[in-house]
Amino acid sequence: MNLDQSRWRILIASTLINICVGSIYAFSIFALPLSKLFNASMPEIMMAFTINAAISPIPMILGGKLVDKGGAKIAIFLGGAMFGLGFILSGLATEPWMLYITYGVIAGIGQGIVYSSTIGNTVKLFPDKRGLAAGIVTAGYGGGTIVIAPLANALITNSGVQTAMMMLGAAFLVIILGAGTLVKPCPVGFAPQGWTPPAAASKKGGVNIPWHQMIKKPLFYVIACLFLIGALSGMMVTANASVIGQKMFGLSAASAALFVSLYSLSNCLGRVFWGAVSDRIGRLKCLMMIYIVIAAMMLTIALSTSVAGFAVAIVGIGLCFGGTMGIFPSIVGEKFGMKYYGVNYGVTFIGYSGAAFFGPRIANSVAAANNGQFTNAFYIALVIALVGFALTFLFKAMEKGQQTDDTPVKPKAA
Repeated sequence: MNLDQSRWRILIASTLINICVGSIYAFSIFALPLSKLFNASMPEIMMAFTINAAISPIPMILGGKLVDKGGAKIAIFLGGAMFGLGFILSGLATEPWMLYITYGVIAGIGQGIVYSSTIGNTVKLFPDKRGLAAGIVTAGYGGGTIVIAPLANALITNSGVQTAMMMLGAAFLVIILGAGTLVKPCPVGFAPQGWTPPAAASKKGGVNIPWHQMIKKPLFYVIACLFLIGALSGMMVTANASVIGQKMFGLSAASAALFVSLYSLSNCLGRVFWGAVSDRIGRLKCLMMIYIVIAAMMLTIALSTSVAGFAVAIVGIGLCFGGTMGIFPSIVGEKFGMKYYGVNYGVTFIGYSGAAFFGPRIANSVAAANNGQFTNAFYIALVIALVGFALTFLFKAMEKGQQTDDTPVKPKAA
């Protein structure tokens, strides 16, 4: 089987792997049982998740470096082993600080290496369908919670939280390492049969920029800011969807959990939908649409008093958060090239890390100052989304400037 045919098999295997590491966002399922088991506060337990999210750019750069050197399979084996081991050791923890090491550091490094490896290798394998492929493989990551959360809940109910974490860790080891055997690294310069690279990609200076040159370009900082803005509203809701549903819309805990699943599903579908759309109409037009929809959904959730309004907003925000995560892998590859893509995307991922750090904190700080109401946080996110929309015009202008700079200068006639 040649690479043109096997790349789809690799895409499916990579998506399955990402479903496993995407379970990292199901930590709230474990948090309450762990807090009771250790007799610890929720902030103490949630610190493990915070550490996990905070260190993500570091392992992503490491995984990207391995992918750029043709070591995608090695990276998946290394990261998958650390991720599964981190879960197993978390099940053996007896104090919150142990979770910081096992779930926060070991599993966190593992999931970062795996995630950057699956994305980096997949985007290289699909230069003709970058948006769609990146959308599918990141949808696995976004959809991990949908698959793992009910399974984890059932295991906790039947066997306890520690046994559940050890069982899941063992399953993750088997699935990730097994699926990893199906992954083949993308060879340098791979092009699918019958596909011709766009003319712009062959311009001198237009591709293959290493990270230390990339960070000197103003375009990089605009892209990182756009990434942060696109993910910010999604991270606000990711961390607080259940609380928002209960405190602002009067939902029961069980009903709120259904809306969390709805949000996760929307996030998952948004990655595929917007990724495919961006292949047809362009990344920039997609980003413009995403920021406008985010602003509209933030206004909807801020003004709505009905559960229907909450549902519409949850779906819209989830779709746009997913779209952000699905589009930026393609943007980085197209603007800075594929030779150093793995490391470049890991560096650019600092935009997402900023959203993961600031989004929940903005929402929680505003809610704490307003009797648990998130309304003002939604207005803040609305304004930030409009700033993102404005930044797309700067991005467009800088993009044109880069194309002009890359155009070969014709020699003057003698």
